[in-house]
Amino acid sequence: MVFPCTLAVAILWQSPSKLILLAPSDLLIIGLYFAVVLGIGVYLRRYTNTSNDFFMAGREMTAWVAGLSFLSANLGAIELMGWAASTYQYGILAAHFYWIAAFPSMVFLGLVMMPFYYISKTHSVPGYLQLRYGEAARALSGISFAFMTVLMSGINMYAMALVMKVVLGWNIHFSIWVSSLTVAVYVALGGLYSAIFNEVLQFFLIWLGALIIPILGMIEVGGWRGLTARIYDRLHTNDYVHLWSTLGSFSTNPMGVHWTGIVFGLGGAIACGYWTTDFLVVQRAMAAKDLRSAQLAPIIASYFKMIVPLIVILPGLLGLAVLPYRLVPESAMQPGLHSYNEVLPLMLARYAGPGLLGLGITALIAGFMSGMAGNVSAFATVWTYDIYQPYIRKGMGDAHYVRAGRWCTILGVFLSIGTAYFVTHFKSIMDYMQALVGFFISPLFGTVLIGMVWKRATPKGGFWGLLAGTGSSVAMYAAVKMHPAWIRYVALSPDAKDMAENVYRALWSLLICIATTIVVSLFTKPKTEEELSGLTWGATMFPKNEHLPFWKTPLFWAGGVAVFFGILQWAFW
Repeated sequence: MVFPCTLAVAILWQSPSKLILLAPSDLLIIGLYFAVVLGIGVYLRRYTNTSNDFFMAGREMTAWVAGLSFLSANLGAIELMGWAASTYQYGILAAHFYWIAAFPSMVFLGLVMMPFYYISKTHSVPGYLQLRYGEAARALSGISFAFMTVLMSGINMYAMALVMKVVLGWNIHFSIWVSSLTVAVYVALGGLYSAIFNEVLQFFLIWLGALIIPILGMIEVGGWRGLTARIYDRLHTNDYVHLWSTLGSFSTNPMGVHWTGIVFGLGGAIACGYWTTDFLVVQRAMAAKDLRSAQLAPIIASYFKMIVPLIVILPGLLGLAVLPYRLVPESAMQPGLHSYNEVLPLMLARYAGPGLLGLGITALIAGFMSGMAGNVSAFATVWTYDIYQPYIRKGMGDAHYVRAGRWCTILGVFLSIGTAYFVTHFKSIMDYMQALVGFFISPLFGTVLIGMVWKRATPKGGFWGLLAGTGSSVAMYAAVKMHPAWIRYVALSPDAKDMAENVYRALWSLLICIATTIVVSLFTKPKTEEELSGLTWGATMFPKNEHLPFWKTPLFWAGGVAVFFGILQWAFW
């Protein structure tokens, strides 16, 4: 007799097709990983008795722990699978999202913006807006950010389920629920403590497992020269292997974008917006033990960020060179075909044998859990501090808000499951993600930045600027979806493609936000100098690092990143 629950699991697990079977050693590695992450959550439960512990990890993290967690929270399934898919679709141009979108914005956060976040002792980016602009700006940013994190978390769920379906043949629903509930348990138990320590563990697991593909792939194709030769033989163009030389025109590169969109739209609007105002990553730096550590966290992370293309961009290029069939957009999927989003699991199935496959699958699971845990912990913090506490249940005790945070973690997971299926309407995961960033993050960057550097910015200016920026981004996106030919007005060319539309729309929404904030502020009353203390330039006293040798200062390490960044741009011009 088969028990009903056993039969249900068997039905969910099975699937008619799979690329490879797991050996016992593979299953052991995966099982050990799940046991360890749950064990960390159970162990750290005893250290999360206050809201400061649960939401901010007690503000005790060193610069290196905060930095690795800062990067690992971003190095989720979205990164691993999404950018491999985008590289297959657009070529090495996808590396711009690591290089020009990494060094300037992450260093800008560490040197310029992190002092205001840390000195103000805010628990979140919406919390900073409440201090700088007032309740209206906090409510708008808190609600929009909570909505965005749920949608982002849904991407991670979908990406993980896709790996299990393609490589192992597991049912997509079974994969979503098992992995999602594991994240819900360990984040609900240990809060940000658990998320950060698991993210550091996951950082090393991701690298150990994901390096399988580039190492074995480059051996197969004969190095970089062999890779570029194979891509040219298949596609009859070198456009997929050049970083800058094809960006003089919209029509001469696979992304259909001009260099102005890369520099100002991606580097100025999307990247600066994401790395400086997305609470998913900023929360990790805020958990540092002192201001210097908080400033160093994103700068340390930027070094690692610039070598991440080894494990996400290179597999996409290898897929162009060695896969015997062409992949298609997710929206064009039919039986027997594979989508852009499946390039990473397809490459893993190509190169990984027993043991190595288990390590590779564990790396992808770790990436999924890292990204999802980051979104869920950020959602719980923003919801509890910026929505639940001020507007739903005011004046409750600290223990009440810790319990609310735990339940909110569970709620965030279930809401994310409901959003996972929206991804199928986009050509690739990263098209979906960049659309969300253009809606919510780029305008938010404008509001936060002008509030930090301009004392004259007023509460009404901040609110209406953020609303105008977000509303205009959604309106432009909807207009292009209803009338695809209108992309020429948003992205400045009829030859522009989806990603080009994303970067230019982000730029326009940022500029609209800033312009609206300035105009409204000039006609409304600003806050006093005393009210702006610790919140804006010219009204804040910063601690000095005069007792430190120069090589230990954030500025020194930022200079090192600049040199590394320049070398990479030259090498892949």
